[in-house]
Formats: sequence, C-alpha cells, structure tokens
Amino acid sequence: MADTTKRTAAAQATIVRRSAWRAVIRNDYDLYLLLVPGLLVMLIFRYLPMAGAIIAFKDYNLFDGIWGSPWVGLKHFQELLEQPKFWEVLRNTLLINMYKLVFQFPLPIILALMINEVRNLAFKRITQSVTYLPHFLSWVIISAIFINLLSPQTGVLKGAFAFFGMQDIMMIADERFFRSILVLSTAWKETGWSSIIYLSAILAIDPGQYEAARIDGAGKLRQIWHITLPGIRNVIIFIILLRIGSALGNDLEQVLMFYSPFVYSVGDVIGTYVYRIGLTEMKYSFTTAIGLFQSVIGMTLIASANYLSKKFGERSLW
Repeated sequence: MADTTKRTAAAQATIVRRSAWRAVIRNDYDLYLLLVPGLLVMLIFRYLPMAGAIIAFKDYNLFDGIWGSPWVGLKHFQELLEQPKFWEVLRNTLLINMYKLVFQFPLPIILALMINEVRNLAFKRITQSVTYLPHFLSWVIISAIFINLLSPQTGVLKGAFAFFGMQDIMMIADERFFRSILVLSTAWKETGWSSIIYLSAILAIDPGQYEAARIDGAGKLRQIWHITLPGIRNVIIFIILLRIGSALGNDLEQVLMFYSPFVYSVGDVIGTYVYRIGLTEMKYSFTTAIGLFQSVIGMTLIASANYLSKKFGERSLW
C-alpha cells in the first residue's frame, strides 16, 4: 500500500512538473524562439565538428576519408608523448599563460578601480575610449607597432641602448624578451576592454555601503579594500576559472604575428605547432590527437578549479 502511494505521489509530481514547464514555455515562447539561432550555431559549428575527433584514432588519409582510413588506436597519442618537441611546446604554452595570468590579469581590475574613482565625467569617458581602442586593432597592426617600436634601427629604445653603451638588440627575435613582449602587447590591447566587466560589477555594489564607510571615517583606500574588492570578488573568481580552463590555449594570431624561427624554443605554443605540423606536413591525425589532448587537459583543469572554488565557498561555474 505504501509503495503504491509513493508511486502515485511520484507520478503526480511528474505531471505537475510537466505542466509547469508547458506553462513557462507557453508564456515565454518568444524568448525561447530567440534562443534557437544561437543553439543552431553552437550545434553546427561546435558540436557536430566533434565527430571529426575520431581521426585522432585513425591513420587519416584525404583520399580514403574518415571512415575509410584504418584504425591505429592510441598510436598518435603515444607518438605525441614520446616527442621532446611536444613537451617543449607544452611548457611554452603553460609558461606564457601563467605570465599573462600573473602580470596581465590584475591590470583590468586596477584600471577599473581607477576609472571608478574619477569624478570628472568628460575625463572618464575619454579615458575609457582611449583604453578600449586597442582592443579593436588586429594583431597584424599591433605587431607592426611593436616591431617598429622595438627595432634597433628605428625604435624608441635605440637611443637608450646608445646611452648605456649597449649593443643594439632586436628584442622581438631575442629569446630573453619574447615572452615579455607577448605579455606586454596583450596587456596593452586587452586591459581597457577587460575592465568593462569589473566596472559593471563595481556599479552593482550598493552605494549605501560607501556612505556608511565614509561616516565611519574610512578613506578611499579602505573603501576599495573592504567594499569594492569584496563586492567584485565573485566576478574575479569567475574570470580566473575561465582563464585556468584555457591554460593550454594561446592567442594563435598574436603568436603567429610575433614569432620567428629564432624564438621557436620559447615562443612555439600548441596552437602554432598544430598549425605548422598540420598544414605544412599534413599530419592531420597527429594534430587532432594534440587538440584532443589539449581539450581533455583543459577540461580537467577547469573542473578542478571549479571544485576547489565551490569547496571553499566561492562562486563556481556549475
């Protein structure tokens, strides 16, 4: 009898849930229709191409096609892990992303805090426009700017080298400076644009908290430390989680525009390595194995970071 009652209650709960879903969809059908184009784009360009990952387990041949190519199992993954070049590329990718996270990531937060404290509306708008502008320039333009600035013949550092009696250095082709140039150029291009997220989060903080802090005698620095930064902490953690998830990815266009054979040992990353090996040597199965390896490690990193964030009571992705 008790079992029958439980089954009846469960069936009724299911009916209620279905009715609730139908009511929600019926009331907001126009909003759900707006989701359809985006979902189709995701399905066609993100999920359907995943079927092509099967060639990582095959010896893919253009003429035989995906299904006609022979299975080789984990051969390409074994070859990948046995190649010293891959470990060099993996190290470069992780180091460049770590440098960007440590040195470039805090800059948008600092800029957002500074812009938020500006009271002159005209000056604030001009500052925002000037700092946002580099984001809209392509890496082709930005690389040309940096190459010209750092050139030992025409760059601004030419006079500095001469003043200190140093030999002219082509910094863009020097292994000692290449990673720093990548971080610096990324910071110049993206700091202003990235600060928009933090400015929006700051504007969502209750102004009453600042009023109470001023009444208690707190200065600007104390207000920033005790109100603003805690108020945007969830956003900061959310962005960090996303950055950790892309730790094995780099801006391919940026590196392609800056690097050369002189700096392969420090600047060759997974994206450029796949581009060079996949297109020039036509090793499609091998480079697909690299991409699959990259995706699995990236997913593992973001899942681990999400778990730790949730465990310590902070915001999580899911």
